[in-house]
Amino acid sequence: MKLVNVLGGIAVMGLALAWPATAQEGRGDVVYVPTPQIVVDTMLEMAKVGPNDFVIDLGSGDGRIIITAASKRGARGFGVDLDTVLLKMANQNAQKAGVTDKVHFVEQNLFLTDLSKATVLTSYLLPTMNLRLRPKVLSLKPGTRVVAHDYHFGDWHPDEQRELIVPEKKVGTPGVSYIFSYVVPARVPGKWQSLMNIDGRETPFEFTLQQEFQELEGKVDIRDRSADLRGRLDGERIRMIAGGRNGILRHEFTGQVDGGIITGTLALGEGATRKQLPWTAKQVLRGQLKRAADEPEAEK
Repeated sequence: MKLVNVLGGIAVMGLALAWPATAQEGRGDVVYVPTPQIVVDTMLEMAKVGPNDFVIDLGSGDGRIIITAASKRGARGFGVDLDTVLLKMANQNAQKAGVTDKVHFVEQNLFLTDLSKATVLTSYLLPTMNLRLRPKVLSLKPGTRVVAHDYHFGDWHPDEQRELIVPEKKVGTPGVSYIFSYVVPARVPGKWQSLMNIDGRETPFEFTLQQEFQELEGKVDIRDRSADLRGRLDGERIRMIAGGRNGILRHEFTGQVDGGIITGTLALGEGATRKQLPWTAKQVLRGQLKRAADEPEAEK
């Protein structure tokens, strides 16, 4: 496998790897192994990469992830690696593929790389590296897609997971590749308020939300009544359900988060009596994200 030495001896597995090959002369001794193309294509498919995307590949090897994203899907982006031989190879491969106007490759420590331009982030990192990188990934713009090969991001459960049979793969789990897909969620913990006209009556709502990654729980106070709610975020899209028992109608809130405002729809009730009403909520108090069990300590 390809091991890159970064930050004083921490081993990082590069994206381009699958079965043992010869060591390269670059920055230290590196064993380079390319990712099977079926894995490359599936990662880009799961991330729904298209012409409007900017893809950043952490540990880019010979550049095949970024080059495939550009040549087959019209995306732009760059790859990061520390091996100078592989970086030269990646740039040569980009030139052969005719995509040098769309991609480039950077000799840089991935933990120091500015990821803010990414709409899609791809990685093949060891689990400890994923956890160390996770806070930085979660701080990216909501809706950013993240695809990881073989190793997930701990307690941050993937939005989609696939298992591929890859007979030629000899590292990790031989013959099998695991691909994990995520969407960076908006941050919504805290208190939100709405005032809605329901059947000619002004009705106040106050939401108290706790968030762990893309999962939501909490309660909603509707005048003098309260109901538990559960919900989920898909990037900036939010969906929450409350009520449906104890005399409280079922409330389904869906909308788009834009900073401290949510704009969307309230579906009130069920069946033939179900009503669709415009819904807007404003955040009045910011809360803290729930800390996952495996969340690393903040770096000093």
